[in-house]
Amino acid sequence: MKGSFVIVDSEALKRLDVVFNEHFGEYSRSHIKNLIDEGKILLNDKECKAGEKVKSGDKVDYQFEELKPLEVEPEDIDFEIVYQDQDLIVVNKPQGLVVHPCSSTKDGTLVNGLLYKIKDLSGINGVLRPGIVHRLDKNTSGLMLVAKNDMAHLSLAKQIKDKTCHRQYLALCEGIFKEKEGHIETFLERSKTDRKKMTVSDKGRKAITNYRVIKEYPLSKKSLVEFSLQTGRTHQIRVHCKSLGHPIIGDDVYGKADKNLNGQLLHSYKISFTHPRTGEPMSFEIDLPPYFKQYIQRMK
Repeated sequence: MKGSFVIVDSEALKRLDVVFNEHFGEYSRSHIKNLIDEGKILLNDKECKAGEKVKSGDKVDYQFEELKPLEVEPEDIDFEIVYQDQDLIVVNKPQGLVVHPCSSTKDGTLVNGLLYKIKDLSGINGVLRPGIVHRLDKNTSGLMLVAKNDMAHLSLAKQIKDKTCHRQYLALCEGIFKEKEGHIETFLERSKTDRKKMTVSDKGRKAITNYRVIKEYPLSKKSLVEFSLQTGRTHQIRVHCKSLGHPIIGDDVYGKADKNLNGQLLHSYKISFTHPRTGEPMSFEIDLPPYFKQYIQRMK
């Protein structure tokens, strides 16, 4: 579905997502927000936030697939449940597993597997994304939070927004870093030439990443680096690594493919948050997956 419309006087000063919902009532506000976040709804030819206030005469462009009824079927998918209680699940997502169904992947996702193993999941993100509070790229492995009810979902999503949920990653990057610790703060937006890619820009959405070099491999000219997210933009760590001139090993989008790998060596190894019901601080940490450790061992 592709088209555009112009904001009229009666719509002025409303939020963009509210106005779009008034034009297309069959789409939920959460779905519209996701479309805006993905750059599929533009305000005056620019990406913006769902809460952006519109003005009379503003132009709204949109291009996305029409919403089609889709039943997500339970499937026996291989992934590890690290922790589970009545409110939430911590899963270890393997590399190569897509998080939820989309236009290009109808089944075989983490969501299909969750529906097979778990009776109740939160419904805030709709039928295609039950329980999904945040995502990992298909070829990024590691820890993810899943909500089993709406109370937990709202709490965990707020913690991520307020930066009180801490997510840490390990990546093997090309080259030796001149600065062993750093703070990367840029704007990210979708590439004008390839809408599946993100790029550093002077506009878009602010993205903040902290990094610390854990170990260097001078002979191979590679570095094991820890990353901490302060924001959670699409492909954030991968784009920031490219911008530093140190793309992640195996990243065939922002670096180059490696014949020995099935994707980038990026692993969500630690996550810390407050339990939504008890208020108890919780923290989980997992080891690097075997293929990641084997790659490092081969370098040695």
